[in-house]
Amino acid sequence: MALTLATIEPGKPEIFAALQGEGPSAGKPSVFIRLSQCNLACEWCDTAYTWRFTGDNRPHRDGEAYERKANQVVLEEHDAAARIAAHGRNRLVITGGEPLLQGAALARMLAELPDLHVEIETNGTVPAHPTLDPQVNQFNVSPKLAHSGNAPELALVPERLARWAADPRAAFKFVVAEPGDLDEIAALQRRHAIPAARVWLMPEGRDSATLRSRAAWLAPLCAAHEFNFSDRLHIHLHGDTRGT
Repeated sequence: MALTLATIEPGKPEIFAALQGEGPSAGKPSVFIRLSQCNLACEWCDTAYTWRFTGDNRPHRDGEAYERKANQVVLEEHDAAARIAAHGRNRLVITGGEPLLQGAALARMLAELPDLHVEIETNGTVPAHPTLDPQVNQFNVSPKLAHSGNAPELALVPERLARWAADPRAAFKFVVAEPGDLDEIAALQRRHAIPAARVWLMPEGRDSATLRSRAAWLAPLCAAHEFNFSDRLHIHLHGDTRGT
């Protein structure tokens, strides 16, 4: 068995050390592993190289299709665990793509990394594999709103959202593109009884100027709704680049 990863460059798996850039752990030193494959297709996705391969006609605003061989690599779980351990960090962030599509393989990898604080970034549509779930300290759940371009019946699965809302390990991180998105977020929060203290709102953007412009109106809205604000620290530090 093995894991399918994204690449930093052809043949090089995207496993790297950096500060967590988003959500409740922003600013914390972490090691990241980015998996390939996703069951959704966000029009503004900044990691489309994990899913929009040649022949995939799902819409994306860049319109770019990626060659699979150059952007995907397969690693045995033991090899992935060894590369993670070599970075010497005690916090692991598993991201994608949609990591929970590879839940059983992740569980086998994490069995070799028992002392790490483990976060998983997920779109919230896929349940955690039963052998993976007890190994995870924190789920960063990012439900995709209407502006993502995903059909709501695929992106906002009521039973999945209800289960995440009931799990105290789950923090909800919503990507916000315009002030009207707050109505959709507030409706989801009420419908699924998500505590405001576990909600983070993050501006959509792949450059500092866009993030700062949207933060100017999003931060006051967070305060008004008693939500948390999340920036995208890695974009300010490194730009929209892989391995950061």
